[in-house]
Amino acid sequence: MGNLDLLLEGFSNALTAQNLLYGLLGTFLGTLVGVLPGIGPALAIALLLPVTLSVDPTSALIMFAAVFYGAMYGGSTTSILLNTPGEAGSVITSVEGHKMARNGRAGAALTTAALGSFVAGLIATIMLAAAAPALAELALKVQPAGYVALIVFAFATVGTLLGSSRVRGLVSLSVGLIFGLVGADQQTGINRLSFGIQEATDGLEVIVVIISFFALGEVIYYASRFQDKSWQVLPVKGKVWMDREDFRRSWKPWLRGTAIGFPMGIIPAGGSEIPTFISYSVEKKLSKNKEEFGNGAIEGVAGPEAANNANAAGVLVPLLALGLPTSATAAIMLVAIRNFNIQPGPMLFEMNAPLVWTLIASLFIGNTLLLLINLPLIRIWIQLLHIPRHYLYAGITTFGLLGAYSLNNSTFDLRLAFVLGFVGYLFRRFGIPNTPLVLGVILGPVVEIQFRQAVQLSNGDYSILVSGLLPKVIYLTLILVLFAPALMKLVKGKAGQGLRK
Repeated sequence: MGNLDLLLEGFSNALTAQNLLYGLLGTFLGTLVGVLPGIGPALAIALLLPVTLSVDPTSALIMFAAVFYGAMYGGSTTSILLNTPGEAGSVITSVEGHKMARNGRAGAALTTAALGSFVAGLIATIMLAAAAPALAELALKVQPAGYVALIVFAFATVGTLLGSSRVRGLVSLSVGLIFGLVGADQQTGINRLSFGIQEATDGLEVIVVIISFFALGEVIYYASRFQDKSWQVLPVKGKVWMDREDFRRSWKPWLRGTAIGFPMGIIPAGGSEIPTFISYSVEKKLSKNKEEFGNGAIEGVAGPEAANNANAAGVLVPLLALGLPTSATAAIMLVAIRNFNIQPGPMLFEMNAPLVWTLIASLFIGNTLLLLINLPLIRIWIQLLHIPRHYLYAGITTFGLLGAYSLNNSTFDLRLAFVLGFVGYLFRRFGIPNTPLVLGVILGPVVEIQFRQAVQLSNGDYSILVSGLLPKVIYLTLILVLFAPALMKLVKGKAGQGLRK
């Protein structure tokens, strides 16, 4: 059966009443968490994990993917009307979007964001359907040493590109790797870092770690800085639509944003912030209305929002084909998939073809649902911003702790959540990113197994780790990524000195 036939079969499965219901629920929740500042898709999926363990795997994954996409849509609303991004990928949207709102053009800004997200999501999902199976087929030929190189590349790039400094990113990654080592060694059975605690011999529950850092840590941080002030939401005046000139200036940025966002989702490039910033820079350079940038240029909303949604689809390519997450949300989705005893990677398209193609088909449906939900209901979403924040954070705390406890009905997990929640607060307080930690916890045990397999296959010859074309290309690329900026600064500095002389 060809990929097109499998996709059509996926549509028939995705259009069942149950899966449509979960998809609709996911789009609603995704838009909600995108609209409400402080709640991103990673946190939302983390909170939903414990309560979806008894749900059909296909339905649960459809809902999680819809939450992911929906948050991309919803995040633009607060960026434009509140000047407070609902999620990281919408940071740059606030630059022009909020200015447009102040100029009385909030409707046009919201519409170009929604349509741009739809167009980008649709095109990027088509590319996902084409790229993921091809990448999975290639991945079947990858040896353990190649997987080690891929994971090391992900560790290094995500750890150094996220956060305010490379040191903070590497600190986060190191803590995550240590958490991943807790418990019995997978080959020898020897306990590591359990400190005599019986409950820790099975390792730390990944979901508890995620809930602690993404939910409890964030709540403690916001509580420490809480001021009982309401958000100043700009009103949406007039029709929520674009005129012909707005559309003319938006459609090319939508396509360019898609072209930028999708490939940068595939590689570990540091999250959705980078492609949106690149898209904004490109639109600023190409625009015939440069004087409007900084004062409400619609291209500065259209391009980044398209890049944001295309990036979300790109993230799913290595997740499904390689089992390699390139963002915090993807990492949590990886945990969700594994909870259903399904292993993402090269064999996913062979062993679980109905599930993965139903998931891809649901993305097409979800994009359409999101467009239908967002445009007519913008004014309703705005009203959600009037929810008192202390109620919101109290609800997150309660839901998170219940989720942590319900996993194993264990008070140890609950105590662990409190401790790690405080650690999460310290991370937030000192600007240490969470994403490298999550990748370390999840992929640390994986890279350990692959490393041991590679060394065993070579009879203890460690040079196997850098032999072969793929590891050499990856490590060379990694060196260029890490050291090229410093070399460029050095060259520019010497060139400047030569000119002064």
